Amino acid sequence: MTTLPTHRRPSERDLSARPEHSPDSPLSVHALTVAYRRKPVLWDIEYEAPIGRLVAIVGPNGAGKTTLIRTCLGLIRPAAGRVEFWGQPYRRVRTRVGYVPQRESVDWDFPVSALDVAAMGRYAKIGWCRPVTRSHKAAAMHALGRVGMDRFATRQISQLSGGQQQRVFLARALAQEADMYFMDEPLAGVDAATERAIIEILRELRGEGKTVIVVHHDIQTVPEYFDDALLLNMRVVAAGPVSEVFTKQNLQATYGGRLTLLADAAEALARAGRGEIP
Repeated sequence: MTTLPTHRRPSERDLSARPEHSPDSPLSVHALTVAYRRKPVLWDIEYEAPIGRLVAIVGPNGAGKTTLIRTCLGLIRPAAGRVEFWGQPYRRVRTRVGYVPQRESVDWDFPVSALDVAAMGRYAKIGWCRPVTRSHKAAAMHALGRVGMDRFATRQISQLSGGQQQRVFLARALAQEADMYFMDEPLAGVDAATERAIIEILRELRGEGKTVIVVHHDIQTVPEYFDDALLLNMRVVAAGPVSEVFTKQNLQATYGGRLTLLADAAEALARAGRGEIP
């Protein structure tokens, strides 16, 4: 069984020697290490998210992308390090942080309507076990309208297509009116129209000065869709503006031999689209 690396964890002196993160940053990850049964998943992650940018987290399967998000949200306890939002722990600012989980992690057979799901984003403002008032339902409907799902408000979520379900979960996050968002593969398995609609919403959020951090699986569209990238494979390989860090060298370091396969597949698809014979 693989165990944590034998080199020592950062000492207090090591941590104090690192550059301090800005308290204005929507997300600061400081010397974060996460392990499952002593098997390392993330090791010594150092990252500071920019304000008002669309950020893609990219890396191979098993790189720790979802684990990083879930640890930031307090759903996984780290072995070491800390996470802060605007210089504070998550529990103090949780209403300012929205989250769209992977669609596969949701029980879509649960008997609720699209409007019910969107209204869940208002619970922090309503309070648990309290009725959803007309104004909160109106806010949830507005969120559904932003993602083009208001006409399906009364539809049971189990009766929606995969792309429609993803839009409804995005509406739930929008209804929260958060200041930053985590989204775990919101474009996975959706049709082209839904993908365009989601990207447009992300750009609107950026225009409102919000930071959106997205786990993204398609490296071909990162330069088109995102401002910044965090290249992750258990450690941070590179982080910063896409124009600076999204290089062949960094991608090779992130994906290793898998990058060649991805590049070959992309070229084959491009040639097929041009009508060329492989």
